[in-house]
Amino acid sequence: MSASADGPISPVLREVGTYPFARLDEAKRRVQDRGIALMDFGVGDPREPTAPAIRHALTDGIRETMEYPKAVGLPELRAAICAWVQRRFGVMLDPDTEIIPTLGSKEAVFSLAQVVVDVPAGKDLVVVTEPGYPVPGRGARFAGAQVLALPLRQEHQFLPDLDSIAPADWSRIALFWVNYPNNPTGAIAPRGFYERLAELAGRYGFWIASDEAYSELMFDGEPPMSALEIADRSHVVAINTLSKRSSMTGYRSGFIAGPPTLMSALKLFRPTVGTAPQEFVQRAAIAAWGDESHVAAARERYRIKRAVLGAAIEDRGLEICGSVAGMYLWVKIPPDTTSAAFAERLLNDGIVVAPGAFLGAAGEGFVRFALVPTIDDCRRAAAILREVL
Repeated sequence: MSASADGPISPVLREVGTYPFARLDEAKRRVQDRGIALMDFGVGDPREPTAPAIRHALTDGIRETMEYPKAVGLPELRAAICAWVQRRFGVMLDPDTEIIPTLGSKEAVFSLAQVVVDVPAGKDLVVVTEPGYPVPGRGARFAGAQVLALPLRQEHQFLPDLDSIAPADWSRIALFWVNYPNNPTGAIAPRGFYERLAELAGRYGFWIASDEAYSELMFDGEPPMSALEIADRSHVVAINTLSKRSSMTGYRSGFIAGPPTLMSALKLFRPTVGTAPQEFVQRAAIAAWGDESHVAAARERYRIKRAVLGAAIEDRGLEICGSVAGMYLWVKIPPDTTSAAFAERLLNDGIVVAPGAFLGAAGEGFVRFALVPTIDDCRRAAAILREVL
């Protein structure tokens, strides 16, 4: 800690700095102040309406007196999640020992390092991938860990190069983060990648944390697999959420699944930080995990948006890389500019995109389109892109 005139502030907080997308909000405000209407492809916050049955379950779940929610979640919700995992991935989980409902996925992603990093024992390294979601690395820093960022490169199908990790570092790893379908590249991982990583996890004693927030937004071919599907999942932790699948970002409802030993540790930790979802949100989540029709409808809308916007981007000679699943288009920009400059150029024409550099140094040379505006806005944006690019 360091002292200031008002009192101490964590040096980690100063070092990690402003959350990248807060900077994007500042840039949007500057343009809006000039009277320019924006079509916002910057942040992956779905704007599709939440299905009526889910909203009704939410309101029906409100009682006159509501107690503090239990950290382990409602038994009915744990059972609904297990039933969905079995239908979707063919994996049977124990609702009492292998599932915990979470307040969305972000808090679980951030806090997992607090539970597994053990600096005195030499387990002081957390592996993340970049470009990528910044929260795993930030959570690791606040847990006192060092962070190793592995680049995701197009020539490696946006998979991390496991052979690039120094032999001495493998034994230091406490947590190895993967995210497929990937944000931002839209790539998926094959079974062989998960199996090899699981073998290494067993050999060196670390946890694989698989962020699977985009598992239900697929377009062509077989649905993406879960890390839970591999033969030996004794070192696998999977996190999923209703935010993208069911357009429920504001509800903050997800789950973490893993071996009983780790789930027991999380049950010790989580009451301390009070991150249990409210009971009425859990009731809505039960309805959401039990229904696939609204997910299929959302998937079709994303397919249309992807086709409309993707055609305009490719018509202007830009390459869409990866982007086979999820809700993003990962677009390679001309070599004579930066991702920030390219994003600023589009912003001045009313189109908000995320500079690839916001998602890590390996994201430079790309911008990310989040397919969250309406289909009509995607069509308007496509027309603008054809004019200005």
